[in-house]
Amino acid sequence: MTYISSDTNVWIDFITIDKLEIPFRLPYTYVMSRDAIEDELLSPPGLGKRLVSYGLVPVEITIDEFFMAEKYGLIYKRLSIYDRIALAIEKKRSITLLTGDGALRKAAGQENVMVMGTLGVLDQLWKQERISEDEYETCLRRLLDHNGKAVRLPGAEILSRLLQLSRRTE
Repeated sequence: MTYISSDTNVWIDFITIDKLEIPFRLPYTYVMSRDAIEDELLSPPGLGKRLVSYGLVPVEITIDEFFMAEKYGLIYKRLSIYDRIALAIEKKRSITLLTGDGALRKAAGQENVMVMGTLGVLDQLWKQERISEDEYETCLRRLLDHNGKAVRLPGAEILSRLLQLSRRTE
């Protein structure tokens, strides 16, 4: 089983396109700090509970993770406490970090940790045949429709995937 330390913004992307449950089709166990679930996944109401019902695993951070998150606060000033905790969980447990947050992705790169975001999850779903081509395309189009508002993804990456799909059907 592959474990992934989760940040909140990817879940916002999936709920925005009304596909919150699809990342749980992958053979991954998503973990998130119990406190982050309770404090950050507030909107829409019940989001944290829905994610837990789909399989998000609330975890308690260890003392080592706590101190590492504190250390990250001195190094990476733009990260929230929950971003630092997600990074510390990833680093200490040697698992992938799920985030689309630019500052967190940059810090993860400096810490030499694996990162996956919304598009990476969608790509894995499609490559592993856990969603159809039509569902993959629908997700990409919805992300593009909401991009710059609730969703903040590289538009060129979304368009590139849509172009690849259109070439497959020609």
